[in-house]
Amino acid sequence: MRKPLIALALLLVVASAATAWYLLRQQQTASAPPASATTGVIRPGEPAAIAHPIAPPPTDQPLPALTESDAPFAEALAMVLDNPSFSALLNPNNLIRHVVATVDNLPRRKVPVEQRPMMPLTSPFAADGDEVSGVISAANYARYDGLVQALASLDVPKAVALYKRFYPLFQRAYQDIGFPDGYFNDRLVAVIDHLLATPSPAEPLKLVRPNVFYEYADPQLEALSAGQKLLIRMGPAHRATVKSRLTALKSELTR
Repeated sequence: MRKPLIALALLLVVASAATAWYLLRQQQTASAPPASATTGVIRPGEPAAIAHPIAPPPTDQPLPALTESDAPFAEALAMVLDNPSFSALLNPNNLIRHVVATVDNLPRRKVPVEQRPMMPLTSPFAADGDEVSGVISAANYARYDGLVQALASLDVPKAVALYKRFYPLFQRAYQDIGFPDGYFNDRLVAVIDHLLATPSPAEPLKLVRPNVFYEYADPQLEALSAGQKLLIRMGPAHRATVKSRLTALKSELTR
């Protein structure tokens, strides 16, 4: 098992916005980047219409360029999180780009380590058993205590307001990774639905270790996405808390 913080990255997608008509106009007038400038392809069947448009609040403060957004966004995010220990876990470089890339990759099998917006956990993955097989240890669930507590105390309306203010930068980053006609907020809502569909397997969770890293003994669990496997790895109590906050986040995003 690797040491990820991918699912919680979802809750870092917090910022607030330029106008919806501005975003629509940008999508209609901006030419698609050349193939060599993208790192992906348009997802087959991706809807052309925007299902969950962002309704922006009025603001007189211009947004920085995406390449210059790390410090302003991190400062604004720290005010919303109001948790210095949690803010210290953020990777301050290319923060919005990494959040967007991580969100987009959560339903896939892997999330590239270099694209994660948070630092890895310092404590190692904990399992009870031998070098061949075992079960996830309760001590492993405790690794996520601080992060889940911070998440539980998050003011979701304030977080979404911040997301809306910075939304044009999230949209630009999403287009840059290979989705020039995609709409990031629709992708975010779809990923939240994917995470909410994470199963709740019976404890203890059996593991095997065919190589360096542990894997789930149940092939159906091992076949899950990176995001769903992380929620399972956090333990039943933490998983319930994260799902509750994701439900609240989706409600606010689709209001």
